[in-house]
Amino acid sequence: MTKPAPIILNPADTIAILPAGAKAGDDPLGLGASLSSNVFPGHKVARKDHKKGDAIIKFGQIIGRATADIAAGDHVHSHNCAFSEHGQDYEVGCDLEAAKAAIPQMEGRSFMGYRRSNGRVGTRNYIALLATVNCSATVIKHATQELLASGVLDDYENVDGIVGLTHGTGCGMSGKKSFEVLERVLWGYATHPNVGATVFVGLGCEMMEMARMQSRFDADNQNTLDHFNSLAIQEVGGTRKTIDAIKAKVLALLPEVNKAQREPCPASELKIALQCGGSDGFSGITANPALGKTADMLAGLGASAILSETPEIYGAEQLLLRRAANQEIADKLISQIKWWEHYVDVNDGSLDNNPSPGNKAGGLTTILEKSLGATAKSGSTPLTAVYDYGEQVTEPGFVYMDTPGYDPVCATGQIAGGAHMVVFTTGRGSAFGSKPAPTIKIATNDRLFETMPDDMDINCGDVLSKGVSLEDKGREILEQILAVASGEKTKSELLGLGEYEFVPWQIGAVM
Repeated sequence: MTKPAPIILNPADTIAILPAGAKAGDDPLGLGASLSSNVFPGHKVARKDHKKGDAIIKFGQIIGRATADIAAGDHVHSHNCAFSEHGQDYEVGCDLEAAKAAIPQMEGRSFMGYRRSNGRVGTRNYIALLATVNCSATVIKHATQELLASGVLDDYENVDGIVGLTHGTGCGMSGKKSFEVLERVLWGYATHPNVGATVFVGLGCEMMEMARMQSRFDADNQNTLDHFNSLAIQEVGGTRKTIDAIKAKVLALLPEVNKAQREPCPASELKIALQCGGSDGFSGITANPALGKTADMLAGLGASAILSETPEIYGAEQLLLRRAANQEIADKLISQIKWWEHYVDVNDGSLDNNPSPGNKAGGLTTILEKSLGATAKSGSTPLTAVYDYGEQVTEPGFVYMDTPGYDPVCATGQIAGGAHMVVFTTGRGSAFGSKPAPTIKIATNDRLFETMPDDMDINCGDVLSKGVSLEDKGREILEQILAVASGEKTKSELLGLGEYEFVPWQIGAVM
């Protein structure tokens, strides 16, 4: 079988990617140079000689600089390429007109969703048990397990499940930002359109007091939560009594939640979170740009596509700023970038720490390279809004939310902001799921799709192995989004994943 040809993503690139790898002694670029060792699939080789300090170019952008002389044909990776400063002379809006032209003309589409009393639309119908503090985690977990084991949901076909959402904070918190973030997340989940009813459960003396949630409910002019349901362990009378009280509350709520019926809803209502994790050298070539095509289609439908993971756009933020709809939007993203530079500095870190050992084994060398591939998920349309972590997403089109790169924390912020589902690309493989918003997982390569068939919903490896166009693959992803929005279960849902991936971002000192 003939090996696939090396991939050159941009004429200016000084490297090529080997989709099938190469063996020691091979000359994959035909330059008369033999490799000194094996090169794994997705890794890079030099197209030209590089002197120490020379820029190494991929995607037409700098991904690092040579830390030693590199001969044409040599393997280029962590042993001879390192993170370097990247240009931050941002040309805000210079590609805006081209971005506007990239919005495709789309015929209106619909899905079968749940229309809530406040007019918002859900794709699932859950009852959520939501902890205000770590101290109430056990009662929520026990109540959830006992309810599910009882088989009570068998009598309520329109209820997708009971989800227990617990976390490790709510007390010992310092700083205004940490309180604001947790409060936004809790309220965002409680009022999520995929949730038919919420029960808050606390201890009774925590810093994230139940009164904060009650005040949100009292001040809510949009009726995003029809009834305020809450329990406190200290008031109910202890652990066992609270477990029983939670179960009784859920049993009382089930008949009302079950009244929800799916009905046709316009696709413009959808908010889709874009994620990648366990990335490899193929992520920026197959799955991410294919998802970018989907993001463009979502913009054409009037829906929202939410890119996040600020540490994983670092070095590529200029590509987003070039299509910012206005200066205010750009300034907010730039301020988030500067905050992260300070944040890692005061914590003795580096944004280049982000590529994991698995990322590097898959062919990614620096955060600059990883970020350029990750931003491909955003497509080509204008950047219409920038949001803080967990802030409610209201603008259609391609938007950005500031989050960490750690997948559970990132997805928690996106879902709190209203994302109906998460579309998650992976090259190394991921056992990720999310509730109450389901996750669609997309493999970047054939091998992963074949070895983890119970986890992967879509294969983008055929972009390389069979020549499927990115446009066609983007349409395939869109069709899957609409099917899942209408109730089709994803692989991660069938596996029961999602409760442990609720991880609100903890910022600041733990006191």
